[in-house]
Amino acid sequence: MTNLPHHHAGGITRLRNYFLTGVVVVAPLAITVWLIWNFVQWVDSWVIPYIPSRYNPERYLPVDIPGVGLVIAIVIITLIGFLTANIIGRTIVGYGERLLGRMPVVRNLYNGLKQIFETVLSSSNNAFKQVGLIEYPRKGIWAMVFVAADTRGEVNNALMTLGQDTLSVFLATTPNPTSGFLLFVPKKDVIILDMSVEDGAKLIISAGLVTPEVTQKRLAELAAKAKARPGETPAEKPRKQAARKSSSRKTAAVRATAARKSQA
Repeated sequence: MTNLPHHHAGGITRLRNYFLTGVVVVAPLAITVWLIWNFVQWVDSWVIPYIPSRYNPERYLPVDIPGVGLVIAIVIITLIGFLTANIIGRTIVGYGERLLGRMPVVRNLYNGLKQIFETVLSSSNNAFKQVGLIEYPRKGIWAMVFVAADTRGEVNNALMTLGQDTLSVFLATTPNPTSGFLLFVPKKDVIILDMSVEDGAKLIISAGLVTPEVTQKRLAELAAKAKARPGETPAEKPRKQAARKSSSRKTAAVRATAARKSQA
């Protein structure tokens, strides 16, 4: 009879563990399905009203088919891209851009959005291919950043006059990595990490709870680099320590020899 409470508590603990395991498996899947479903519904709500009724498949089917608007949107966007790639399409797009360029407010909005999309979607772009660490907001506190590229343009020219060779980095906020700060940091003050941009984003979104796999060798290198003296690399530190010990032994030997001579 005395073992019943113990078995009862053990059964509750197992049920709780089973429930939490189920939450870990089901919650990400349910959230993913919910986000995809809402995205499809949102696209359908924008596209389907513009489809002529005689071409709308929902008119001929007894049930609604989700995703029809999304498929049509993908086809239209691909067709626009195909037409824009030839001479006639480029001419039409150029005429439209010149027309938008004459509108004061629309011009700034369009050019800004176009530059952002070209930067993000360009296959030849090297933006956000590395993750790094910088000391921010003060010495001794480290923040994770996404390395964009070498600083360019007027900003680079202004910093080069000060002797600063800098990188353009993006300091993202937690848990929303789409907002943050653009910083221009000296290259020597940025520690480049081995993790991918995706792993860095996971670390930021989870507030440090999801840590990517990092080898012990890399951790040891980072620890040695953080402990190294200013201007001293981790590889140089052991050599300098050995040189200082050797110099200390030589100095001690010289002093001992001088002391014996003075006694003699």
